[in-house]
Amino acid sequence: MKERLQNILAKAGVASRRSAGDLISSGRVTVDGVRVSEKGFRLEQEGHSVEVDGKPISANVPKLYFLLNKPKGVITTARDTHDRKTVADLFEKEGARLFTIGRLDKDTTGVLIVTNDGDLAHRLSHPSFEIDKEYEALVEGPIGPREVRRLERGVKLDGKQTSPCLIVRIGERNGAQVFRLRIHEGRKRQVRRMFEKAGGVVTDLKRIRYAGLETGKLKEGEYRKLTDKEIDILKRSDI
Repeated sequence: MKERLQNILAKAGVASRRSAGDLISSGRVTVDGVRVSEKGFRLEQEGHSVEVDGKPISANVPKLYFLLNKPKGVITTARDTHDRKTVADLFEKEGARLFTIGRLDKDTTGVLIVTNDGDLAHRLSHPSFEIDKEYEALVEGPIGPREVRRLERGVKLDGKQTSPCLIVRIGERNGAQVFRLRIHEGRKRQVRRMFEKAGGVVTDLKRIRYAGLETGKLKEGEYRKLTDKEIDILKRSDI
């Protein structure tokens, strides 16, 4: 039975389905030596040689699951043309092709799942599953109860309204306000841009919880393997 090439790449632990599509469209994937750039390309997995960047993929790669406390200054893309440090650099000793589930911008720290399970990546990052993400934001500017209520109801980013969310002010630090914010969307720099809409500037941002997981005692830059119980919970439909 024929299957989409990007799904085959995801199952082989190359990337999430979405990122696998980007690999294809950028011309980095070949099938039987022929470069394929069509995301919807289908083939029988058996009997064909599939390569990414000249390296053959394998359907029998053990699935790995890690929880990282992402540090500042590290980007989540697998490759960077500006020679910046990536999450992949932190996992070099694991000796496996790994990718992140979702992204955090360069200056955001906190919970990040790193794996080679493309199906799980699709499950957790697809908007239809509405996986909760919780952040702690240090915000400068006149953000009062009225602005918070406006943000909770939703504001327009790139012409589209954000989904309702929960925001709680928990105190002050260094002359700025500290907010906890729970959302299930994952638009680019969403938390920072939301507060900008209300007249604030996020000077520090940390994701403290994702799909029920927290960093716990992990210091920035440290990671650990997920337990079997945690993996099972992530794969269930009732996170």
